[in-house]
Amino acid sequence: MPAESTGAFRRGFWALAPLWLGVVPFAAAYAITARSAGLSLIETQALSVLVFAGSAQFSAVGLFAVGTAGAEIVLTTFLLNVRHLLYGVSLGREFELARRERPVAAFGVAAASKERSFRFLLGVELSLFTMWNLATLGGFVLGSALPDPERLGVDLIFPLAFLALLVPLVRTRAELVVALGSGVAAYVLARSLPGGLPILVTGIGGSLLGAYLTRNSPPDRTVRPDDAAREVA
Repeated sequence: MPAESTGAFRRGFWALAPLWLGVVPFAAAYAITARSAGLSLIETQALSVLVFAGSAQFSAVGLFAVGTAGAEIVLTTFLLNVRHLLYGVSLGREFELARRERPVAAFGVAAASKERSFRFLLGVELSLFTMWNLATLGGFVLGSALPDPERLGVDLIFPLAFLALLVPLVRTRAELVVALGSGVAAYVLARSLPGGLPILVTGIGGSLLGAYLTRNSPPDRTVRPDDAAREVA
């Protein structure tokens, strides 16, 4: 691998380091929940490897614990993950990826950085993926020896970390309106709608609101240079 590509991968990998503090207890809590629900180590780890979506994994093991039918578990997980379609559309517009790179990039996260190389994105993906799976394994193996992360309050770290990453991205009035409107809508809908419907409805609604507010704005065709990574979500 060329030195430049290696450097981009390394920058992407370490750009996610600030989020590890939230990822580790979140994944450990999932593993403990899965173990309590009766899942084996292989089943628990397989969800982290193949699904790799915290909210969907928590929902799946919770439904499994109460004997929910498989079809309902799959449907709920699907609704929770529909938001990734929106992420994919956004990612496809931000990164210039070759056709063979897109399947790999589909497992990634949107980067709040000016760097737009595939190697950088790959580093971002593997950073979060590696820590999530290591913490899942550790949480399951240690089991009851670990304190409940929710009782310690560390379950708030992950959402707060993403909130901190959102703030620098809000640069215009339209973006502020979409961010605040989506947050309020998600809170209200979560109190009345089941499963992943609040996320699905809020994601679609926020996207439509953003499109409406920026309907008269010219498209941003600025070519962004490969600067060092700052923050990634």
